[in-house]
Parts: sequence; C-alpha cells; structure tokens
Amino acid sequence: MSDQASDFVLQAISFDTLEGWRDDDPSGLFEVMRRCRRQITDVKPYRTGSLGLSAEDLLPLLMDAENFTPASPASARAFFETRCRPFLIRSKDGRPGFVTAFYEPEIKVSERPDDVFRFPFYSRPNDLIDLDDGNRPAELDESYVFGRLHDDGRIGAYPDRREIDRGFLEGRGLEIAWAKSKVDVFFVHVQGAARLRYRDGRIGRITYAAKAGHAFSAIGKLLIERGEIDRAEISMQSIRAWLASHPERVDEVLWHNRSYIFFREAPSPAISLQTADPEAGPVAAAKVPLLAGRSLAVDRLIHTFGFPFFIRSDSLTHLDHGRPFRRLMLALDTGSAIVGPARGDIFTGSGDLAGERAGTVRNDADFVILIPKAAAGRFD
Repeated sequence: MSDQASDFVLQAISFDTLEGWRDDDPSGLFEVMRRCRRQITDVKPYRTGSLGLSAEDLLPLLMDAENFTPASPASARAFFETRCRPFLIRSKDGRPGFVTAFYEPEIKVSERPDDVFRFPFYSRPNDLIDLDDGNRPAELDESYVFGRLHDDGRIGAYPDRREIDRGFLEGRGLEIAWAKSKVDVFFVHVQGAARLRYRDGRIGRITYAAKAGHAFSAIGKLLIERGEIDRAEISMQSIRAWLASHPERVDEVLWHNRSYIFFREAPSPAISLQTADPEAGPVAAAKVPLLAGRSLAVDRLIHTFGFPFFIRSDSLTHLDHGRPFRRLMLALDTGSAIVGPARGDIFTGSGDLAGERAGTVRNDADFVILIPKAAAGRFD
C-alpha cells in the first residue's frame, strides 16, 4: 500500500461474518465483468490506484467470469467466495464510509438555440490540455489535471464556470445541444452524463469528456453554511427547490462551483424514445455501460476500476423497499466529489424516477472490497 493510502487499513474478514451477503443476488454482474475483461485485454488496462491493486490482479477473476453463468443467487455468491477474500476498508480515524448516489438525467434539448433553448452543453475545447507532473505550472495545485494552452505556448488555468457562462466559449462551434434551464445543465455536470430528448423524439446521449480543472465545490454545502437549507433536509430536490424560489441568486450559487464539465456524444440506447431500453446505462469512466443498482463510483486515485465492493448501509433503505442496503457492486466510475477510500456514489439508473431515488442518498456505509486470492496475500 502506498503512502497515499496510509490513512486507512484493510481488515480481513470472512464471508460468513459479512452481514447481508447471504441475501444478495449478484448474478447481474457477470456480463459487466465480461465487458471489463474485454476493455482491459483488448483496449487498455485500468489505471492502478494507490491501494496497489492492478488490472492484472483483477484479470484472473474476470477471465473466470467469461464463461460462467450462475444457476442461482447462491452459485453467483459461491463464484466470488471461492476466488476472492473480503477486506473491510477501515479509516484510521474511526469515521464510517459514506455513500451518495447519481443517475443519468433525461433532458429536453434542441439541436439549435432559440429564445427557449439557450443553455449549451459543450464538447471539449481544443485549447484544453491534460496536465501531469511534467507540464503542470508551479502556480497550479497538483489537483489540476487539465489546463489551458495559450497561443504563445504558455499553460495556465482554464476559465471557470463563471467565465464560461459569460460567453468564453461562444462562437467556437463546441455546442452539442441546448437546454431550457441553466440549473438542468448544472445538474447534468454534477451527474456527468445525460440522455438528451430532442424535439423530434430522438434520444441522444452525452457523457463526460473532460473538465476545466478547478476543484468541485458543493453548492449544497454552501447553502447549509449560509443557513438557507437545514443540513438534515439537504438533497438534490431541496437544492433545486431553493434555486427555483431564488432565481435572482442562481448565478451566484452555481458559480460557487468553479468546476465545469465538457461532454462527448456517446452511442444512443435507441433511435427513439418509444424504443429506448430503460435499463441501458451510460458508458462511464471504466468504458463499460453502467448497471443500475450495481455500479459504484469510487476515488480512482485510490481504487482501480472493475473491482467488486460489497456495500452495507443500515440507514439506506429506500433503494431496497425498506430493507437495509446490502449489495455487491463493481467500481466502474469516478467523480470530483468522490474522495477517500470508503466513499462511493451508487448509480440508480436513468430518468426522473432514478433521480428521485438518487437525490436523497446521503448515508453512512461499510465498504468491503473483494480481492482475488492471488493478490489478497499482500494485504494480510
């Protein structure tokens, strides 16, 4: 384990003591695991996080999943029991893990702007460049992984949300589509993907391509600190309601989050709304479609995509008809706000109902990572 991961430990446990494991049915994960295997072997291995688990460590598990079809929930669990060892991720300061949730919004858009559809989704600008330790200017914090390449060759910070909203990118032909609401666009930025419903009934899709580079700043936290919304009431729904009732302060609040997201057009789930598959998830950071209820966004600086995590939360009950949340999930995405070893974002699906489910998830949770046995010995 690297120094970056020194604020937590992995505690070996057994499947017999893993509360809720015997009630879970992870059968739906096997097709996703096969897609992860193809991504690793045919395209590009996933980046290794600071925990030290690599795509090579994961690959034997994915290879075994290639031709495995579970006959029952018990056989699906047995697949993991015979090949993996569970480790509880325990913070050294004693704090519990924490989960939120995200979804794929469906937004009405136009392919051309007018008096109603005025707020664009932008594709990645050509003067936005990737930063690393070799080209990052000294004045930019190491958290900046994107910057602006000026015409004279200088590299600096890219304009933030305020500057872009005020027209920095206008006239460059970067618009993918236009939405009716600046708030809708903002929340698509937070989610990182969206289905676009055009006026002729077509369904398009956009997903994360890059960001301006500035740190994510939660507007919910801002509204709590200002006494606008009680901490116990904070949710996507309560934030949206506050913004709707304070239109004169929308820019001020949204601009607090300097982070700005750029998108790329992704394969559409179908050619029309009538035939769209409601279960088809967006392709996210791991380059495979997300599976609703079984896909987890994690801190990619620590964790490696594709690894299984068993998430337990006694207080999170509305996703499972009143029962505590206990599910095996795959790490398939990441996000600016997902920071820490036991921090995750649960993908709830696409559309308004998925948004209602996701918007109120803010719960303590246990994170148990399943490590293939050949690699697990390094963590004893």
